[in-house]
Amino acid sequence: MFVCIGSLTCVLLLNCNGKGSGNTVSDSPRSGSINISVDETFKPVIEEEIKVYEASYPGTRIIAHYKPEAACFRDLLSDTSNRMIIVTRSLNPKEEQYLYDSLAYYPYNEPIASDAIAIIVNAKSPDSVFTLNELKKDLKGAKSKEHIFVFDGLSATGTVRFAMDSILKGEPFDTGVVKAVNSSREVLEYVASNKDAIGFVGISWIGNPEDSSQVNMLKKVKIAYVKCDLCPDSAYVKPSQLSILTKRYPLVRGLYYILKENFTGLGAGFAAFMKYERGQLIFRRAYLGPKMGFGIRSVNLNLNEKL
Repeated sequence: MFVCIGSLTCVLLLNCNGKGSGNTVSDSPRSGSINISVDETFKPVIEEEIKVYEASYPGTRIIAHYKPEAACFRDLLSDTSNRMIIVTRSLNPKEEQYLYDSLAYYPYNEPIASDAIAIIVNAKSPDSVFTLNELKKDLKGAKSKEHIFVFDGLSATGTVRFAMDSILKGEPFDTGVVKAVNSSREVLEYVASNKDAIGFVGISWIGNPEDSSQVNMLKKVKIAYVKCDLCPDSAYVKPSQLSILTKRYPLVRGLYYILKENFTGLGAGFAAFMKYERGQLIFRRAYLGPKMGFGIRSVNLNLNEKL
């Protein structure tokens, strides 16, 4: 009952009548096909969200295109076949106004989870503890240039934008110490093969201990600690579900969906699924920070008791 009520609420907020869309309604939350664009950083968890949704509603097909964040926004703004994007920020006022002028309604956008940028080093690297100030100096080339910093692109990606905003505070990279590869998987593979490399990836690529491929990759790379400047104990913290939810880990960012749909379509159905219990449990199982609160209770286990 809770999930149904939540889904209905989301659909009502999206204006179910379809007026102003300029499209013939050809899908619903339980049938049809749509195209969405997703920040490549979140491919592992969004693939799982889609897999479970399509299994629940066999008449649906959600075609996800994984690409840099800026390309996702271009799709939203200019691709009439694109219904939804999943990215690390919401619309800015200029984008909202542009879409309102084009569509005659404001696209619905909302946070659905919290993510973290993990700092990845080679398993043989002696460096596994950093401060934000040290990372800033390294990325600007102000320190020794013994390391190569690896991103999923030098521009246009959510990870690069976050590093520029949250670490460099708008200052430029020293391109002599930064290497661009094509995807988060390539970041991990490069760091695994190069002792002096330091990579930046979303935690969903490396933080799930139930994913065998991620567990195997952690034999080749390790996740570094970053100093929590806001913590009273000045702790060094790894990205984990707890440190993401409590914001003790300093490199936390949001995950948003932006939906270009004002009728009860498949996009609205998938948005509601991700926002409420079943979709939130998938984010939780992927070790991201879900937006929905889940209770935690203590359990006493008698290890000597026979099952």
